[in-house]
Amino acid sequence: MHVIVYSEEKLIIMTGVRVFKGKITAKGTEIAVLSKGEDDDFISLTDIAKYKNADDAFIVINNWMRVRNTIEYLGLWEQLNNPNFKPIEFDRFLHEAGANAFTLSPQKWVNSTNAIGISVTPGRGGGTYAHKDIAFKFAAWISTEFELYVIKDYQRLKSDENSRISLEWNVKRILSKINYRVHTDAIKNNLIPKMLTAGQRSFVYADEADVLNVALFGVTAVQWRSENKDKEGNMRDYASIEQLLVLANLENVNALYISKGVSQSERIEELNHLAREQLSAMLRNKSVDKLKKLENKKP
Repeated sequence: MHVIVYSEEKLIIMTGVRVFKGKITAKGTEIAVLSKGEDDDFISLTDIAKYKNADDAFIVINNWMRVRNTIEYLGLWEQLNNPNFKPIEFDRFLHEAGANAFTLSPQKWVNSTNAIGISVTPGRGGGTYAHKDIAFKFAAWISTEFELYVIKDYQRLKSDENSRISLEWNVKRILSKINYRVHTDAIKNNLIPKMLTAGQRSFVYADEADVLNVALFGVTAVQWRSENKDKEGNMRDYASIEQLLVLANLENVNALYISKGVSQSERIEELNHLAREQLSAMLRNKSVDKLKKLENKKP
C-alpha cells in the first residue's frame, strides 16, 4: 500500500537535530533562528557576527570566545544546563584565556568540553549557532544597541509563533470534532456487540481509529509513536491542514461504510484511495489556501 502524504510548504526544514523556525532582523541584519523545543531556541552567531564584519564572521566569533568573561559565562551556562559538561577542560581554557597565543573556536569548545549551548552546523545553510541566552550575550558584546534590536525582534518572532500555534490548535481541534460523533455512533451501532465490556469496546474504537490512520498516514498510532519517540501527542497533532480536512471527510465516509456492513479490509483500501484523491485535490483548492493563510495570520 502506497500512501501519499503532503506537507505544508512552510513546514519546518530539518537542520541537524534542530529545525528552522524563522528569521529575525536587527538593524538590517537577518539572523536565523533554530529550535529544539519551546524553550530551546538557537540563534545564528554567524549571522549576528556579520553585523560587525560581513566578510569574516568567523573571526568575530573567535575573538569573542578568546575573552575571559565569555569563557566564564559559557562555562556557567553549561554547568547550569548540561550534566555532561567537562569542568576540567573548562578550567584549562579559563586559565589560558588572556594569553596572546590563546585561541578558541566554537568547534574546539564543543569538542573539548562536550558543550551543548553552542553548535556548529557544517554545509550549506550551516554556521555557528548558540542558545538564545548565549546569542544575546554575543550580540551585547558586539553592541548594546544591536543586542536590544535582536531581543526586540526575537520577541516579535515568539509572539507570532505563539499566535500561530494557538490558532492552529483551535483549527485542528475544530476539524477533528467535525465528524467525531457521526463516526463513533456508527461504530457503536454497527460494530460493538452489547455484551462487550467498556474496556473491550475501547479496543474496537482504537482499531477503527487506526483504519483512518493507515488510510491517511500509512501507519497505525502505535507504529507512529514507535518511530517518533521524541515527539509528544500523536500523528494527528502534527498533521497539515490538508490532512485534517481529508481526515474529517474520511470519518464521515467510514461511518457510511460501517453502516453498510463493508468489511474493514475493503474500507481501508477504499479510504486510502479516497485520501490520495482528496489530498491531491487539496493542492489545487484556493479555499484551503485561504484557511492556511488564516492559520498563519499575524496578530
